Amino acid sequence: MVPVIAVVGPSGSGKTTTIEYLVSRLSKEGFRVGSIKHIHHPDFSMDTKGTDTWRHTHAGTTVTAAVAPTEIVMIKKTDTSTYNFDQILGLLDKEKLDVVFVEGLHALVAKRRDIAKIITAKNLEDLKRTLEGTAPPILVVTGRVVEKKFEMPGLQAPLVSLHHEGDFLFKLIKNYIGAKSKRVK
Repeated sequence: MVPVIAVVGPSGSGKTTTIEYLVSRLSKEGFRVGSIKHIHHPDFSMDTKGTDTWRHTHAGTTVTAAVAPTEIVMIKKTDTSTYNFDQILGLLDKEKLDVVFVEGLHALVAKRRDIAKIITAKNLEDLKRTLEGTAPPILVVTGRVVEKKFEMPGLQAPLVSLHHEGDFLFKLIKNYIGAKSKRVK
């Protein structure tokens, strides 16, 4: 299985910023990186009302592929509440990725010990709430919470400031990927 790293934490805690930083650094070094982003908005759709693809899906297609000069998008109308995490991850199987980052989907990944986690938090209360029910491995804690000095007995993961210790975070994640895939670039 491709190494999967879930970045979990409350809204506004730095999940997207952390993933953006790591993906940018890893892809510059030649890693093939995938991502899965959970979208909470129930009415969200990639397909814009009135477009040709929207017309196709609303006429009844199960799957529509939109092919443009620089990207391909698959639009699949389905009840995603019936999907488990392995089914979602399976959508990326053919891509031969070195790592997959997951933003959100905490309920599907929190208890899985085969998925590494990066915890982001704004404050100590956010951190405690996110850590509850989150199984190891927890690779690192980051976000605004690490800018404040605090003690948390029992926390095994290092506290890393993305802004001040980004290189350390990158090397830690790169080493984790290398150990899991037996491949270091």
